[in-house]
Amino acid sequence: MMMSDDNEEMINVSIIKTELESSTFSSSPTNSALYSMSHMLPSDDVLKTEDDEAPRRLCLVCGDIASGFHYGVASCEACKAFFKRTIQGNIEYTCPAANDCEINKRRRKACQACRFQKCLQKGMLKEGVRLDRVRGGRQKYRRNPEIYSVKNKNSLLEENRMLEILINSEPKVLTLPEKEFSPTAVSILNILSELYDKELVNVISWAKQIPGFTDLSLNNQMRLLQSTWTEILTLSLAFRSLPPSGKLMFAVNFLLDEIQAQQCGASEIFQLCVSIMERLQQTLICKEEFLLLKALVLANSDVRLDEVDPLLQFRESIINALVNCVTMIRGNSRDTSNILLCLPALRQADGVLRKFWSNIHRDGNIVMNKLFIEMLDPSLR
Repeated sequence: MMMSDDNEEMINVSIIKTELESSTFSSSPTNSALYSMSHMLPSDDVLKTEDDEAPRRLCLVCGDIASGFHYGVASCEACKAFFKRTIQGNIEYTCPAANDCEINKRRRKACQACRFQKCLQKGMLKEGVRLDRVRGGRQKYRRNPEIYSVKNKNSLLEENRMLEILINSEPKVLTLPEKEFSPTAVSILNILSELYDKELVNVISWAKQIPGFTDLSLNNQMRLLQSTWTEILTLSLAFRSLPPSGKLMFAVNFLLDEIQAQQCGASEIFQLCVSIMERLQQTLICKEEFLLLKALVLANSDVRLDEVDPLLQFRESIINALVNCVTMIRGNSRDTSNILLCLPALRQADGVLRKFWSNIHRDGNIVMNKLFIEMLDPSLR
């Protein structure tokens, strides 16, 4: 029996509505059912003390207890010292395996090459290391307070509720199931389609946790998500692919290089992402600033909504949180404008990405799930 276009559209619309109408899941690790349903794992880089009085931050490199905010990210003393030693000594490491060694607290000394690469992937900045080897000096490139110190009750996280929620709700980078991969254009596109679909589920769950988003009507929530998902995913892809290495990290175990992008017709997308990466690198953006910028992208849509005031309030709260964050980290708010200069490039990527995947859908050779197709449907914008 043939299904009419109208009926099929109604079924597709229910996919977004189902995700949005489901209970907004808590950031608590105990809410495992909802985490599983949204394909999002709870954040494991914050550890509660036994009395639950204050969070203890974990090192983003090895998972040990972080001693503070070093070279741009929360890290332990061991990884801080390792990174500093590597930069000051201009040391080059070689991985004895395939540059994919697991780095954790127990195995962090097993492969220096992969440990250093993970430091960079997590956002440690070479510019933050003093090359004159003076001990105890302040880093002049940026004023990074120890914002995750348990003893510091007036920390940025406690003053910036928006940022605290975004840190706890940030989805983990996806990992593909281990299986044989045939490097053909069709197989690459099928993998990318699968990853985009999973990321869209995560984006919906992430958006519902941002303060002010669920104050919007359900229809307005849908419009915001559908009009900004390309920019959100592009920004996330660019940030997690830093520092620039000639590859885009679509998943932990799936990196796309320029040759593969050309092979599947995604050269323009690849070059745009590289351009955005370079812009992010120039601004020395840290993870906290990235998280707030990503939330602002969601609120920065120019799509027509039923009610404008709730959106303006939503947008203003994020901008205020971003300015506050930049001021705390860098010592002034002037750098906020440099970070916001990334927005036009993301808007450009929106058109390129939609055109690319719409053409893929029209050709009908690649598997695309209904949520992904619905997000591309301009009639719902």
